[in-house]
Amino acid sequence: MLAKRIIPCLDIKNGRTVKGVNFVNLIDAGNPVELAKQYALAGADELVFLDISATLENRSTTLNMVLHVAEQVNIPFTVGGGISSIADVDALLKCGADKISINSSAIQRPELINELSNKFGNQCIVVAIDAKQIEGKWIVHMAGGTIPTKLKLFDWAKEVEQRGAGEILFTSMNNDGTKNGFANDALAKLSASLNIPIIASGGAGTIQHFVETFALGKADAALAASVFHFGEIPISELKKELRNNNIEVRL
Repeated sequence: MLAKRIIPCLDIKNGRTVKGVNFVNLIDAGNPVELAKQYALAGADELVFLDISATLENRSTTLNMVLHVAEQVNIPFTVGGGISSIADVDALLKCGADKISINSSAIQRPELINELSNKFGNQCIVVAIDAKQIEGKWIVHMAGGTIPTKLKLFDWAKEVEQRGAGEILFTSMNNDGTKNGFANDALAKLSASLNIPIIASGGAGTIQHFVETFALGKADAALAASVFHFGEIPISELKKELRNNNIEVRL
């Protein structure tokens, strides 16, 4: 059995780590380079670094910050935000990123997934999907959750897999920042229909929520931000509790 992964997420805006609720009302959560260093030392399995305003501001991810973060960590590190070409990915990987995450650019031009997977290998291509449940249907959103699309979550996830994504980062916009738990029903459905790993995102508030997303949501990894940034859940304590619930993790 593959160990489940715990992944702190650093949402970056104007060079700072920020956190919001339902994708809005952002507050400062600290220096991303320092946070990354702390998480690597604390036992995080991976990090995700998302330049959340890059797409809206029509610019690429800040390479300099990626370089500084990569210098401080010895764990796999995913970077996303404003990535739309082979050249973007090439630059990020050369700066030390292990994987890249695409979202809006994949929606606008799905062939990009094929191109990146063929060029760099699917092991480093993560497709992030932000979806919101509206009248019982999970609708995919783009541009940092600001623009609804006509895509349905499960159809899009299947297409993403077929085009060569190595992993899906699914964020429930309904659950994001609420600390009421992950969207486990949707996660379980994704897990049952796909053959690539699913990272659960949106809703972590307690250790029990992590237990549930692995046990009920069948997630392969769980991503969270504020509970880690503000010291509410120490990663070492979280992993011990997961072990106590027969969930395999690296201690």
